[in-house]
Amino acid sequence: MRQSRIAAGACSLLLGAACAFADPATAQPVPEAVAAGYVALGDSYSSGAGAGDYLPSDTRCKRSGRSFPVLWAEAHKPPSFGFTACNGAGTTDVLEGQLGPLGAGTGLVTVTAGGSDVGFSTAMTTCALGGTSRCLSAVSSARSAMDRALPGNLDRLYSAIRDRAPAARVVVLGYPHLYRLSGSCALGLTDSDRAAVNDAVDHLDEVIAERAAGHGFTYADVRAAFTGHEICSSSPWLHSVDLLAITESYHPTAPGQSLGYLPVLDRAS
Repeated sequence: MRQSRIAAGACSLLLGAACAFADPATAQPVPEAVAAGYVALGDSYSSGAGAGDYLPSDTRCKRSGRSFPVLWAEAHKPPSFGFTACNGAGTTDVLEGQLGPLGAGTGLVTVTAGGSDVGFSTAMTTCALGGTSRCLSAVSSARSAMDRALPGNLDRLYSAIRDRAPAARVVVLGYPHLYRLSGSCALGLTDSDRAAVNDAVDHLDEVIAERAAGHGFTYADVRAAFTGHEICSSSPWLHSVDLLAITESYHPTAPGQSLGYLPVLDRAS
């Protein structure tokens, strides 16, 4: 256990350099030389939708100066930083439009992807507006997509990342539970709906973690970090549904990025 902690710290400092004591479960190909560039790929959870302070270069993608990739880059000062994550991106979007900054000099890659592939945002809109029966049906459809199409989509994306960044440490981050059950919300979804949503998140994270491991990538689970900070908790780090700012709904707030995702990435990188 002590060696694993020491190795994890060394890996963080060297951004993917050889780690003789790396945990076998997360060991990745050892580069011949230290590569230190950082590239952040993925969907809205990586771009920082919901965190505010959006960068003026591309407002469509909702890339936030408070997102965990920007905060990590500011803290660790990598020689290069490619930030191509974009709100609403599915695995195909990442594959076809975000991999440009990857290369032999990339030492760290982070990615969140999968939620858009299975129509999770559509399911949440249905749950917010359509009642229990329609909510449970929409969540069930999303779960089916997780088993049917998502594994292959993730495999294609992960293979392309490794091909383009052969020396990189790749950290795949998951998604948090959205709701605290029996929490403070007096209106909105029933607890049975909320439980179904959380169960679907668990299944999504399981699929992502399995495929990440299959490619030798590190999976970073954020659910524990968000425990006690879900929607309907006393101190939520996630936005509830907001019909006037729909792209903010069900996304991490600025504290969700800085206190939820960032420490998890620090430990994994």
